[in-house]
Amino acid sequence: RDPIVLAKEVATLDLLSGGRFVFGIGFGWNREEMAGHGVVYAERRALVREKMLAMRGLWTRERAGYLGQWVEIEESWSWPKPVQRPHPPVLLGGAAGPKLFAHIAEYGDGWMPIGGAGIAASLPALRAALEARGRDPGSVRVVPFGTVPSPGKLEYYASIGVREVVVRIPSASRDEVLVALDEISPYL
Repeated sequence: RDPIVLAKEVATLDLLSGGRFVFGIGFGWNREEMAGHGVVYAERRALVREKMLAMRGLWTRERAGYLGQWVEIEESWSWPKPVQRPHPPVLLGGAAGPKLFAHIAEYGDGWMPIGGAGIAASLPALRAALEARGRDPGSVRVVPFGTVPSPGKLEYYASIGVREVVVRIPSASRDEVLVALDEISPYL
């Protein structure tokens, strides 16, 4: 995605939602799809990093530019600015590990693991990456993605500091989705 256009889209969604937009991003996993879009798989993390740093500048400064290996933006104005300050939360999706946690520590506001297995065991490494960057680990959200809620699971998440989840909803017909929503409504 073009970082100038995406920065404007995110800021617009934040404005239209009254400051409730949360921006979830990932590095991708499908090599063939990336190749079809001209992205070298081994360079995807560095490319996303540059685009995110460029967008943060566009969101937070009156005039911003960026010069990197893949992203080059001449100093310019970008409007609208997001309602949330300094910008909407950026949650990075992916499996636990030092590379992901380094990116979260540099420019992310949270981690969005798919599923929930191993989150508690990974939290010390995430905290260490944040502290190494001088960031407060308590300022970063952990939001499991694709959760099938149950009282025990939600209580467990709360015990390790997880305060929100993205629930799994089937990609199905209207009637099937409504049944699934009824089933999870006691947990909302």
